[in-house]
Amino acid sequence: MAEGTSSIPELEEQKNQITQISKKVLARQDTWCLIDNKWFKQWKKYVGYDNWETANVGDRATHPGPIDNSPLLRDDGSGEIKDHLIDELDYVLLPEEAWDLLVKWYGLVEGQQPIVRKVVEYGMFVKHCKVEVYLLEFKLCSNSDLEHVVTKKFSKSDTIGYIEQEMRSLFNIPPEKETRLWNRYSHNTYEHLNNKDSTVQDAGLYHGQVLIIEEKNDDGTWPRQVKSTSAALAYTNSTSTGSGDTRTYNNQSSTIATRSYGSVGGSYGSSSYAYEYHSGSTGNVQPGLCGLSNLGNTCFMNSALQCMSNTPALVDYFLQDRYWDELNNENPLGMQGEIAKSFGELIKNMWCGRYSYTVPRNFKMIVGRFAPQFSGYQQQDCQELMAFLLDGLHEDLNRVKKKPYIEQQDADGRPDELVAKEAWENYLKRNNSVIVDIFHGLLKSTLVCPECTKVSITFDPFCYLSLPLPIKKERQIEILLISADPLTRPLKMKVTVPKLGNVQDLCEAVYKSVHIPASNLIVTDVYNHRLHKIFSKDELLSNIMERDEIFVYEIPANLEENGPACMLPVYLKHKKSKTANTGTSSTLFGHPIFIPVTGKTCSFVQLYAILLQQMSRFLKPPQTDEEWESLVSSEAEKQNGDVDMMNGEDYDSEKSDCEKENEADYDADCENTKEKPRLLFNIVSVNASGNLDVDQILNDGRLLKLERKTSSHVGKIYLAVEFDERVKEKCFNEKELLAYNIHESMNMRISQKKQVIQLSECLELFTTVEKLGVDDPWYCPSCKKHQQATKKFDLWSLPQVLIIHLKRFSYNRYWRDKLDTLVEFPVNGLNMAKYVLNPSHGPALYDLIAVANHYGGMGGGHYTAYGKNSGTGLWYYFDDSSVTQSSEDNVVSKAAYVLVYMRRDAAAHSHHSSRQAISAALGAPRNTHVSSPDDDAGSSSDEDCSMDVN
Repeated sequence: MAEGTSSIPELEEQKNQITQISKKVLARQDTWCLIDNKWFKQWKKYVGYDNWETANVGDRATHPGPIDNSPLLRDDGSGEIKDHLIDELDYVLLPEEAWDLLVKWYGLVEGQQPIVRKVVEYGMFVKHCKVEVYLLEFKLCSNSDLEHVVTKKFSKSDTIGYIEQEMRSLFNIPPEKETRLWNRYSHNTYEHLNNKDSTVQDAGLYHGQVLIIEEKNDDGTWPRQVKSTSAALAYTNSTSTGSGDTRTYNNQSSTIATRSYGSVGGSYGSSSYAYEYHSGSTGNVQPGLCGLSNLGNTCFMNSALQCMSNTPALVDYFLQDRYWDELNNENPLGMQGEIAKSFGELIKNMWCGRYSYTVPRNFKMIVGRFAPQFSGYQQQDCQELMAFLLDGLHEDLNRVKKKPYIEQQDADGRPDELVAKEAWENYLKRNNSVIVDIFHGLLKSTLVCPECTKVSITFDPFCYLSLPLPIKKERQIEILLISADPLTRPLKMKVTVPKLGNVQDLCEAVYKSVHIPASNLIVTDVYNHRLHKIFSKDELLSNIMERDEIFVYEIPANLEENGPACMLPVYLKHKKSKTANTGTSSTLFGHPIFIPVTGKTCSFVQLYAILLQQMSRFLKPPQTDEEWESLVSSEAEKQNGDVDMMNGEDYDSEKSDCEKENEADYDADCENTKEKPRLLFNIVSVNASGNLDVDQILNDGRLLKLERKTSSHVGKIYLAVEFDERVKEKCFNEKELLAYNIHESMNMRISQKKQVIQLSECLELFTTVEKLGVDDPWYCPSCKKHQQATKKFDLWSLPQVLIIHLKRFSYNRYWRDKLDTLVEFPVNGLNMAKYVLNPSHGPALYDLIAVANHYGGMGGGHYTAYGKNSGTGLWYYFDDSSVTQSSEDNVVSKAAYVLVYMRRDAAAHSHHSSRQAISAALGAPRNTHVSSPDDDAGSSSDEDCSMDVN
């Protein structure tokens, strides 16, 4: 779409208007639009949006052209956005008013539509608004024909009633027919969605959900008949005061459940956590061997839950109903007890010995309400969910009702034993829960100022240890190397570079492989047939993402042999013929090239000759007059009355005033010429994006001024060569343009010097002195300023259950990576004594009880878990709803991500306690408080929280 004809504000006014509108606060049901981040960056550069980037404000070469969202869209022409797009990296979100203004000023590429999204509200007690970029796709079918499935996308804010109306329309159900909607969890578990005002989010529907619409029979009955049985649905909260009722329906061995919803805040009633859905075996199942259904990318949650479910001390606490006495509903940092209650009910279902798997939907919904980052159905980090769960349980079960203010004190030269004891006692004054009893330890942190040598020592609690992996941090970047020799095909290769290196490191890596000097290379990011970015040598490689197309162009070694010279970027354009309804239009194709141009000025003839030479590998001019004539003659040309481009006169019908003036001059100069030169293409000066013509370069004798960018061989002018359809078809070999040779490095992977590392090495690295980064300085109280101090961690006291997080993932906003190196860790007998600084610490011998695994890369992958069942003493593999017996030998693998160890002396006590707890879970009525003989929260809390801190 061409730019609007209405007056366009000055650049400063554009900047101010968009800035002001962009400050708009997200509000429920507001409309926002996605815009390609690379286009938006170009616009910001053009208008001088950022104070540090004002050098080329208003320069036609930086004009962004019409908005082009094609990089965000799938290639199938559906108009849907690609998966896994990242905010502020792939796209920018703008209020609809800002989008409308930008389209009015710059236009939108022909055939594209705005990508419009609604703002939805997350959370129950703490409301959180978010633009819903990805809609949920449901599988819809009619009960009368379950084989006919229609997929359709809905917003989380859409209601059940709206979905039902859409389905009635899709399946042509007459208005007089009564219908009802069903939600299918698995092949044999259904739920009746009977609250039409409930939203998709309230109902907990997830991506890929199967929804079934059922039509009432003519005799007034429903195809799915009600049977009063309760074997397959557990109503689990006898204290509920809501109005919800629970029934099960059986049809062809299916489990079907109905549920009424409360109306609190438009969500489920407060007792919603009390429902769990089960299927599979309903007989004798070994307690704890209960799988968890995947609700749509929730394997990360299932993995974390299985690790916690195989932690005896925690399970015993919930099976014996101790948590009811310690719920802290008043804690402002807690979740009103909801996390503890939902987790407790889930643990009871997993350990009741009646179900081979359960559906943790209500737990997922409760977590999502308090932690919006987990509210959707996108893959998340298992360790982050585990950390949130432990923190949430701690605050929900905190025995401290009113937290006192305690001023933190530095060691100030006092003995470590005294400072550690003081720190732990102060911590317990504000934090005292079963989570502290089981999982919390104490770290010693030592900071040293590099300037005044001030030493600061503090003791801080921890719930888990995040251990770095001692591996050299390198990455491979795939590039296409374009030779300075125009007849040589490009070379596809991989270079190994430091992750934290810069573009100069990449150039030096290229030199090592193909012996082209680093100074003779131009590194670019080619995107959508154009140069998105030309990198400077000092730019960080972290700016290059894995999916970026990196083209490296070789500069001729003799470029400046005869004086000043530069490399001009050139785009390839295909000019489409006019039709009755549209004017002539051009589109980019292939990939950009660079041409070497000597001198401070250049004529059209020189440019044309250089371009012919640089394109000689894939552009073959006609060799005879007959071949030229075949290009000239065209029926379409005769019909349209165009003057042939090969005679040098064919330009776009829509020209700028400058172009028309140049053309008039050209015609005047050539009036007396008998025969004009035969040309295969036009040469146009364009903006940096190649989507806006700045000027036509004519064969009129005038010289083009050449300027180089500061500290670069690259010229400031961008050119485009424009081919009409006949030339492109008969003379241009696009297949050869895109052809390349493959370097041997493409078959190589980074070879780590050590294929296997020991857990002990990770622990040693964790306790090694390190220097704080530039972005993470420490404020020195003596110097009164921030310093890059040295920092050292030491273990002081270890908990009953030690959680170790292996830091396999490294990422920033530009790149992501995962280390798949095998870390060997002991299954039995992990001796932590040598890492503990406290001389009075007791036994520190640990045995493994659970492992969270991650398979695949950063983009998603799959989580599973290993767990050692406290009842059988055997290892089992938990893969969502599937549970299989495993072997101790399988537990140590490259997939291990989170390790859960239990101290051996604590295990002996837990074994006896677990037997009592399981017996209670199997024999006691559901949801009744079961007190163990030694259940005395008042007298046990001090003992539970005691640690060897002296």
